[in-house]
Amino acid sequence: MTELTDPAAAVERFDCPMCEAPAGSACRTRGGKVAPKYHTPRFLLVPQLRTELEVRTPAERGPGRAWQPGPVVEAAVPTGAAKPTRVGYARCSTAQQEPQSQLDALREAGCDPIFSEKISTRVKVRPEFAKAMDYARTIKKAVPHQRVIFTVTEMKRLGRGAAELLAIAEELRYHDIELELLTGPLQGIYNPSGHGAALFAFFAGMAESEREYVREKSLEGQAAARERGRHGGRPKVFDDDMIVYARSLRARGVAVPDIARKLVIPTGKNKGKHPSLASVYRALAGDETAAEITGTSMP
Repeated sequence: MTELTDPAAAVERFDCPMCEAPAGSACRTRGGKVAPKYHTPRFLLVPQLRTELEVRTPAERGPGRAWQPGPVVEAAVPTGAAKPTRVGYARCSTAQQEPQSQLDALREAGCDPIFSEKISTRVKVRPEFAKAMDYARTIKKAVPHQRVIFTVTEMKRLGRGAAELLAIAEELRYHDIELELLTGPLQGIYNPSGHGAALFAFFAGMAESEREYVREKSLEGQAAARERGRHGGRPKVFDDDMIVYARSLRARGVAVPDIARKLVIPTGKNKGKHPSLASVYRALAGDETAAEITGTSMP
């Protein structure tokens, strides 16, 4: 943007929802200075500036200087545009895939702006997705009566796990942002506070169903492992041969510290090391009581 005077004048027709600078004044920082750029919720009130990433404060306003109120003007009343704001998001997982078909579909649907990235849904933090959601939230905050629609070509572009979809759906519902799917069996626009609430309830049901499915499969896997003789938990320090040898040494009157030095752990991260005295005591506890093992009369 080369000319800032006109955009700045348009921005300053509105009170700032963030720093509460009145109409006719530049935005201000928390430190009481003129902000170097107008706050996003403020310049988004101007329809022509809604696609801008930032609007700089003109030099004549004195960015960085102590803030002073400008001339008093009557504040314009923000009005939602008849045309809804569509925020597009495109994603593909691998370098071999191209998002161009998604971008074309989003543009045809009237999305502006469009955020795009090549990243797997397994990655917890998706930068462009976070930017798209933040942009949609900012628009809704600046112009509460404006329809804001978060648009993707299909469901899997949002996320694959039901829990993740539920979290996204809840975020959209909380901020009253609609969801649009351009293709697939659920194609359409869903308003979380209207008829589209059924889809968001469906997301919640999917998440609960997935949690139950994972739990059942985990229990089935544990049962199958037990049938094959495999048990969970930490690996045992003693195998059967070690226990027999330790008991034979104890029967011959060998002291527990000497028994520990004669034994070697066969497996696990401590393989090749001697077991601790506590481990030897536990291994021998089946034949003698703890009092007998730890008594002062023990050789």
